[in-house]
Amino acid sequence: MNKFLLAPSFRQIWEYVKDPKFIIAYLTVMVLLMLLIVVAAMVNEKRFDNLTLRLKESARKAERKAEEEATRSRFEMLKALDEQKNSYVEKQFAESFTLEEFCTEFRNFAAGRLGLYYDACTIREFVAGLAVSRFVILQGMSGTGKTSLAFALGEFLENPSTIIPVQPMWKERSDLLGYYNEFTKSFNQTPLLQKMYEANMRRDIYVTILDELNIARVEYYFAEFLSLMEIPDPELRYLGIVSDKWENDPEDLKNGSIKLPENMWFLGTANNDDSTFAISDKVYDRTMIVDLESKAEEFEAASCRTMPVTAEKFMEVAGEAMANSAVSEENSVRVKKLDEYLGSQFKVSFGNRIMRQIKRYLPVYVACGGTETEALDDILSKKVLRKLEMQNLAYRRGEAEQLCGYIEELFGAGAMPKCISCVRAMARIG
Repeated sequence: MNKFLLAPSFRQIWEYVKDPKFIIAYLTVMVLLMLLIVVAAMVNEKRFDNLTLRLKESARKAERKAEEEATRSRFEMLKALDEQKNSYVEKQFAESFTLEEFCTEFRNFAAGRLGLYYDACTIREFVAGLAVSRFVILQGMSGTGKTSLAFALGEFLENPSTIIPVQPMWKERSDLLGYYNEFTKSFNQTPLLQKMYEANMRRDIYVTILDELNIARVEYYFAEFLSLMEIPDPELRYLGIVSDKWENDPEDLKNGSIKLPENMWFLGTANNDDSTFAISDKVYDRTMIVDLESKAEEFEAASCRTMPVTAEKFMEVAGEAMANSAVSEENSVRVKKLDEYLGSQFKVSFGNRIMRQIKRYLPVYVACGGTETEALDDILSKKVLRKLEMQNLAYRRGEAEQLCGYIEELFGAGAMPKCISCVRAMARIG
């Protein structure tokens, strides 16, 4: 009851409300509230405008990025080569030369310009090997000039060699050519891929050095290259790079594949020691081999000029040598008899591929300034007699001298020093 008595009556409230002071205070508060509402609205409008501008800018950036991605190629470096194609000025190539002249000038250039000394027979083996195969292995002890010889060839041809250091973990083609990165939407292009693309545009001889190629298994990471080199038609030698085709891919990619250039040679350097893998028969059969076991003596170079030649001209000169100077009938019969002997005594045969290599190698080696017997001694020791390594060691040792005697009986005493040395080394070392 007391609470009701204390509460103000309606009359008291009315008396308070109609007081001019209250009315002025009320109106003042209302005006302030209205001002606050107006200011808040203006601030929010400005914030909204700023947000709208930021959203529009973000949309424009996203649109520009989408446009750039639509026009940007996943092969940026190869596209850059497309753009440079029209501005390329071809060098002056040698139009007329012999293989013997080529060997002599190359040997002199390496000595006079680079301080690298090689025996004349080593240069002949090297150049003749290039004429037979696009894949040549330079093997021997460390420090004998394997990489230097391959490097010197690029300098001599005025087209520097590309050195690819092989890595121990390499197992597949992508280790050589690169791979597509899904995150960046671009292809990680390797120097080899770029050089292959460039080589397909030009006529120069391109030299690719697979340095220490047997630090990983060659038959793994280089398998597809080896298979393509066996295809007779160069126009069918394509390596898959990506599985699809984009509109803005480089001009000379065909459905995501690149052509294996006819004017590119692969030169592999191999150290034969405990830190490397043994090179398989599959690889040896498809390549030519140059042994560098020791350094040659220094000599005074008669000249040190370069000799840029096109791949087409080099193979044309080599082809003329093959056509004009077939293997002699006498040596053909000897090779056949040796094949029969190795088949009956060791169950070893060298097959059609090696026979084709012998028929191509001998006339080219002769055109380089050597003799047919020297060439035969060289290729038989590297491509045929090395197959005896697969035989039982005790059996090899027991039959080694008999085989040496047969070789000397067939070819003449002292005529095949490399073959004799190869057989005795395998019997001695195992």
